[in-house]
Amino acid sequence: MLSVVNADGSTESGSLIDEIVREGARRMLAAALEAEVNQYIAELAAETDGAGRRLVVRNGHHRPRTVTTAAGPVEVTAPRVNDKRVDAATGERMRFSSKILPPWCRKSPKVSEVLPLLYLHGLSSGDFVPALEQFLGSSAGLSPATVTRLTKQWQDDHAAFQQRDLAESDYVYVWADGVHPKVRLGQAHSCVLVLMGVRLDGTKELIALAEGLRESTESWADLLRDCRRRGMRDPELVVGDGAMGLWKALAEVFPAARHQRCWVHKARNVTNALPKSAQPGATKAMQEIYNAEDRAHAEKAIEAFAKTYSAKFPKAVAKITDDRDELLAFYDFPAEHWIHLRTTNPIESTFSTVKLRTKVTRGAGSPAAALAMVFKLVESAQTRWRAVRGAHLVALVRTGATFENGVLVERAETVAA
Repeated sequence: MLSVVNADGSTESGSLIDEIVREGARRMLAAALEAEVNQYIAELAAETDGAGRRLVVRNGHHRPRTVTTAAGPVEVTAPRVNDKRVDAATGERMRFSSKILPPWCRKSPKVSEVLPLLYLHGLSSGDFVPALEQFLGSSAGLSPATVTRLTKQWQDDHAAFQQRDLAESDYVYVWADGVHPKVRLGQAHSCVLVLMGVRLDGTKELIALAEGLRESTESWADLLRDCRRRGMRDPELVVGDGAMGLWKALAEVFPAARHQRCWVHKARNVTNALPKSAQPGATKAMQEIYNAEDRAHAEKAIEAFAKTYSAKFPKAVAKITDDRDELLAFYDFPAEHWIHLRTTNPIESTFSTVKLRTKVTRGAGSPAAALAMVFKLVESAQTRWRAVRGAHLVALVRTGATFENGVLVERAETVAA
């Protein structure tokens, strides 16, 4: 139960936010573990033995264990599953393993990652207190003024982020995508326009996040112009999907940047133009293209794809052949970077988590509040982003070094000399 908050935002047992996070994390974790087990058992309800008895049933709870959070230790009691099924291939007993809290896990997400979940319930101060009261069992000490101070900080943080100077942040590679988290934005078809980049040292960083229309050239141009105004220079390569608005805006604002079409988006577009019977074969054929050892082999794989499918499915083939140069641009960069440059996966993987978090909302108040929530979720995820492979090569790319089949063949400085 929460304590009464003092004037300075503290309570008898410490920070109010720490109390909320500690108790909130415990209750959320307990509820999530119960739901996970219930779903697992329900999905396997038809699995029975010769006597008609279920092979997968609940079996009480594991012994309590303490999970460390940044706000303090939280005691967790996970439900136990008795799974009597046997793996036909190995002959071993099947075991349930929680994806939420694996057996080895002894640390929960940081406070910064838990707070956005609480914020989902509090984008308007009028709804925040009753939501927390139902969620935590108490709302003692949470005045509307306290809630307003807590939630306004998110919007202030996002505003400051969108206004920061980019002159010292040299982004060599940039991923761009428009994503649709389940939050209410300003317009019916609005999405969140996202730019992520790779700095000279190979680390990934969120560049910008704003509301806009995914197919709109002007929406993308507004975002890109703002980045240029704040000091961002032309990237060497921009990776994005087939939304024409993005590419037209890039040609206007960052004309020196090369374009790379995302293979994940392209593969979806191609398979959508094919009957289901042809999709597995086409998917494998496309993998032969973007996984080829060099550009020459990729070109041959495109020709093979066209030869196989052009007679019956010319529109599907055209989606590949018409964008050949943009689909194979990554081959002119270090081979260590290819895995990062073929797709917009850095954005996709980050926002799969954001979408999971935001789908529980019934509307996120004002557009500014919604964007602030998404920003905070991405900001917390950013702490786990890894540098690209071959990070030392990013600086060489910026200096104009030449790579042939992914291998460094000359440096710009050598050529100039």
